[in-house]
Amino acid sequence: MESETPQSTTTQPQQQPSPEVTLRFLAAPTDVLMAGAMGVHGGRVLEWIDKAAYACAVAWSQSYCVTAYVGHIHFTRPIPSGHIVEVRSRIAYTGRSSMHIVNEVLSADPREGKFTRACDCLVIFVAMDEDRKPKQIPAYEPKTDEEIRVRDAALSRVQLRKAIEEEMLRQSYTDDSTAPELTTRFLAKPTDVNWGGNVHGGTAMQWIDEAATACTMQWSGERTAAVYAGGIRFYRPVHIGDLVEVNARMIRTDARTMSVMIHLRAGDPRQGRETLPVAIHASFAYVSVDLDGNPLAARKFTPVTNEDKRLEQHATKLRELRSTYEPQPLVKPMADTFQLTS
Repeated sequence: MESETPQSTTTQPQQQPSPEVTLRFLAAPTDVLMAGAMGVHGGRVLEWIDKAAYACAVAWSQSYCVTAYVGHIHFTRPIPSGHIVEVRSRIAYTGRSSMHIVNEVLSADPREGKFTRACDCLVIFVAMDEDRKPKQIPAYEPKTDEEIRVRDAALSRVQLRKAIEEEMLRQSYTDDSTAPELTTRFLAKPTDVNWGGNVHGGTAMQWIDEAATACTMQWSGERTAAVYAGGIRFYRPVHIGDLVEVNARMIRTDARTMSVMIHLRAGDPRQGRETLPVAIHASFAYVSVDLDGNPLAARKFTPVTNEDKRLEQHATKLRELRSTYEPQPLVKPMADTFQLTS
């Protein structure tokens, strides 16, 4: 009887997961929030960022991940419908289970193919095991000078993020207010969830932007656009069938901007909306714009109650914190546009 020839048992080296992901697609007419708007609304841009960062986090950790924090986003220009959009996400720093991911959003008229940056930000994801507990992940080790610079920039924001979160958690919100506010309520649908069965972080941020946009439009009597978003903290997941309540309250105005605090609460509707726990807390700033997209002077809000006055000081404090810590820029300034390639 012939003997079997043994098969090779050479072990192939495990390939290092990629620390970056790039998504490219066309901005569609359905990405614009209202007729006549100059470009895609901020909530949809945040959704794109969350999806790209999620793909980057999952590729690195090889597991399901959840959004923990999104911070310090300046929307520098609108993205018109029909533009080619490029969302770049890359790992900057890893903890035991967390991934700090730098994201850039660029766009170009496809007839010209010249990309310019629209915004950038830092997103933190946490890897989860099968029991939905934080899971240890591979450590990311930067090698090039640029990778080290990006890591240091991400680390420079740690203390700022903690200070902002502590300041936001110290505040309370009651009915003792005359501030402009708006609340939306609805049920989370199956089409809102990700592969883990929870609502997409990007979808939730889109809900937040829509409520805050409606609040600022109601106050100003004009179209409004988000120019800044920060301190977006995710406390708990939102599930299919949850009653979702998004409350947007204006807390400060200056010459042009309107500062808005948003709380997203969610839970089982059978338990009543009075006890809905906070799932997400966020801070946004908006400007009114004319038909050509030019910023207008903000209608002034004057705080009346003690709570309104305290929250106005809270908005001022958040601005001071961002000036005090002076975090390093996450991305280098673009010297010029760059040409579309295949």
